[in-house]
Amino acid sequence: MCRSIKTLRPPVLSHEATQEDIRAAALQYVRKVSGFRAPAAHNQEVFDRAVDEIADATARLLATLEVRGAHHHPVRTPEPEPRPGVV
Repeated sequence: MCRSIKTLRPPVLSHEATQEDIRAAALQYVRKVSGFRAPAAHNQEVFDRAVDEIADATARLLATLEVRGAHHHPVRTPEPEPRPGVV
């Protein structure tokens, strides 16, 4: 495991992961797996495509994970105040 890839879900990450967080993790993963910090020009397109695909998969994963014990507080719309004289 690449040690520079951080856990991107609350409560480990104190905030929701940003696209920049997700892309950085994907880039680190592709660098680790490929063995290249920066690909040669003839590999740039496939390298970039791999980063994009992994970032997309990571975003989907984070969006659908259910963490036991985590409290999700849905945003609630306040009830409208009753107007005087209207029932």
